[in-house]
Amino acid sequence: MQINQHWQGLDPNASATSVAMGNFDGVHLGHQAVIALAATRGNLGVVTFEPHPREFFAPAAPPFRLMNAEARANRLAKLGVKQLFQLPFNAEMASFTPEAFARDVLAQGLGVSHVVVGADFCFGKGRTGKAADLQALGQLYGFGVTIADLVKTDGREVSSTAIRQALSDGRPRDAAAMLGHWHRIEGEVIHGEKRGRDLGYPTANMSVNGLHLPKLGVYAVKVDVLTGAQAGSYLGAASLGVRPMFGENTPNLETFIFDFKGDLYGHHLSIGLIDYLRPEMKFAGLPGLLEQMATDCLNARAILAKV
Repeated sequence: MQINQHWQGLDPNASATSVAMGNFDGVHLGHQAVIALAATRGNLGVVTFEPHPREFFAPAAPPFRLMNAEARANRLAKLGVKQLFQLPFNAEMASFTPEAFARDVLAQGLGVSHVVVGADFCFGKGRTGKAADLQALGQLYGFGVTIADLVKTDGREVSSTAIRQALSDGRPRDAAAMLGHWHRIEGEVIHGEKRGRDLGYPTANMSVNGLHLPKLGVYAVKVDVLTGAQAGSYLGAASLGVRPMFGENTPNLETFIFDFKGDLYGHHLSIGLIDYLRPEMKFAGLPGLLEQMATDCLNARAILAKV
């Protein structure tokens, strides 16, 4: 997949006649429906924004994103997207009126012939443009617009908000039912304190900065090693939290990969949350911690054997 970071002076090979447009945080079933409709209209592309507009307008607000830009791009590639227009959301983009955005960015910049958006799509300065407004502007500037219906599961609309709530409650399977895939945390393996190695449970440590935090605790996980000689799929148990046993307070994700030996520092992993096992706990000493870790791994293996 080709990732384009701008909308002006594009390489001719980056053209896409039909685009799905939105923030696509989580790339959930509703987003997938928008993309599938766009795929029926021509050479498929996706238009999204980085950072998320909400981050631009409220940079000090608590993290809310379900996935970072890397994870979103990986998920879109799996859906067959060949051209990703990851437009910079900056002061210029925020200042566009709905008409200026339709004319300058979509018609003249990207040269689209068709755009598909969800029924709740808003655009332009102050989010004043609605999906119906985009249809009218498309007629004016020479591109078609399809408005995709919102998707429901179990009678409820699929939304990033509902998915965040499921994750906050420790219900990753409910989140997966709305996502259409396991919720994943992706990123580079970073150096930690290496306590796990000393305890016989070496872990791959990853930052969760900027992401909505699922319920803190221990999870059964599926692990995809995305880069390096040992790239492939594995199973494991992961701790998402602040490590109360050692008095730390910055959340991170530590994953113990079953039956794996090797150095993953600097490589990229994708960790799929399958089931919530237990909350974080503080133990009186290392023997209690080690006993619990062994139990966690047994429980995770039993769950993953049925997935």
